[in-house]
Amino acid sequence: MTRTLYRNGRIFTGDESRWADAVVVDGDVFVYVGSDTDAPAADTVVDLEGRTVLPGFTDAHTHLLMMGEALGQVGLTDATSLEEIQRRLRRAREAASGVLRGRGWLFDAIPDGEPTAAMIDAVVADIPVYLDANDYHSCWVNTAALAELGITRDTPDPLGGRIARDASGEPTGMLYETAAQLHAWAHRDANTTDAQRDAAVRRVVSAYIAAGVTGAVDMAFDALGLAALARAAERGELPLRVAAHWFVANIGDDAANLAQVEQAAAHASTPTAGARVLGIKLVLDGTIDACTAAMGAPYADGTNAGPIWPAERLFPVVAAADAAGLQIAMHAIGDAASTLALDAIEHAIATNGERPRRHRIEHLEYAAPGTAERMARLGVTASMQPVHADPAIFGNWAAQLGDERVDRAFAWSEYEQAGALLAFSTDAPTAPHQALPNMFVASTRASALVPGMAGVHPEQALPLERAIAHATRDAATSMGDGSWRGRIAPGSAADFVVLDADPFSGDLETLLSARVVQTVIAGRTVFAESSPPARRENS
Repeated sequence: MTRTLYRNGRIFTGDESRWADAVVVDGDVFVYVGSDTDAPAADTVVDLEGRTVLPGFTDAHTHLLMMGEALGQVGLTDATSLEEIQRRLRRAREAASGVLRGRGWLFDAIPDGEPTAAMIDAVVADIPVYLDANDYHSCWVNTAALAELGITRDTPDPLGGRIARDASGEPTGMLYETAAQLHAWAHRDANTTDAQRDAAVRRVVSAYIAAGVTGAVDMAFDALGLAALARAAERGELPLRVAAHWFVANIGDDAANLAQVEQAAAHASTPTAGARVLGIKLVLDGTIDACTAAMGAPYADGTNAGPIWPAERLFPVVAAADAAGLQIAMHAIGDAASTLALDAIEHAIATNGERPRRHRIEHLEYAAPGTAERMARLGVTASMQPVHADPAIFGNWAAQLGDERVDRAFAWSEYEQAGALLAFSTDAPTAPHQALPNMFVASTRASALVPGMAGVHPEQALPLERAIAHATRDAATSMGDGSWRGRIAPGSAADFVVLDADPFSGDLETLLSARVVQTVIAGRTVFAESSPPARRENS
């Protein structure tokens, strides 16, 4: 094997107090981490020229195929008005063929936060239009799309979802929660070809390795994703280390729900190319922005939402998955949902007995006081996304609660202080996938989307070293890889990132302009800018 010395760098190892000047990679692992002067001989020497090196990022909660598809759709996150959304749709219609898809729009860009099909029809009425909300928990469609989906006044609301209707009962163009899943997204999946999915995988891989991401956890995995990633791996086009959680939907029948757990367990026990299935994913509630997250107290308008998985359906599924040795990841944005998730985990422990386990709760945007301490006691990972706290998208979130609960939004430091494992991720494509801007929000609570916008709750910002550790070392630990990945240490996998600027220099805004110039996975360079660090062979 070729042994390579990377020297003259500023190397953050992933342990907050440990830095190095040089590393030696032998094959796919680090065999030396320390100073230039003590570095052993190597076959090849790479001069880092003072550049900063970080462990490879793991996006511990993402949606790979969805993100790859989103990268090819009309982007609407920064469209701040209905007029701007309509302008972009009108322009995109010129190149569209048969259907137009967009993603990322925000409720506060729409008058009264009430999107309608008529608003889209005003600019694109001749072909179906599907616009996924920024949180990917609802879909806004035009009249042609409603017709294509066969949705009429007689179409019932599905379990855990809602079709928006006017006073006379006619659908108005909004599909919330499972209504989006069962109608818009199921139709999309049925009409997407394998070639289109393969193209989506190529887009997401290219985007991630260019952003310094070396591993990912897909959080809504299914047979289509499994097949697409297997094809990419067989073609040698999947350098990312991918793990996944099989999506389990509440069908409303215990036997059918448990059958999905058995399916996940079968995949987890059978090694496959492309991704390893770790466990199951359950969506317990919706989002605060759409007032579909399950809250302990009503929203500002007096409404509330119940859980998508009530306890009588949830507990048997969690207990069965726990008994099968699967890792359980539960989407819980509201405090009622996260409390329910922990109740289910405690029930599983009581049912199956004490043994090592590492379950997860996803998002935790607002959790009841004491939740962090309870999670630490149960060994449950707090999987959170700094980019969801970006001030540019915070206004609508805060307005929906409208009370003192806003002051405890995205309380990352509570989980640190309680001793719970805190894993950072992006939840792409619900938010930008880039790792460095994610770290900017984590370490400042200021906006990466609108530079210069004042931060919200800066007391929750974390020191940069700790933020990066949560997105590298702890994110890898959350997927069971903490013993050998996510840090720069002898014996660890040689996954690392070289930057063109030093974000530790004291100016955290460097995170918004710094570029990844090299990404290495398992000792192999998978991405490099045109002028990577200088390399020379030893004679």
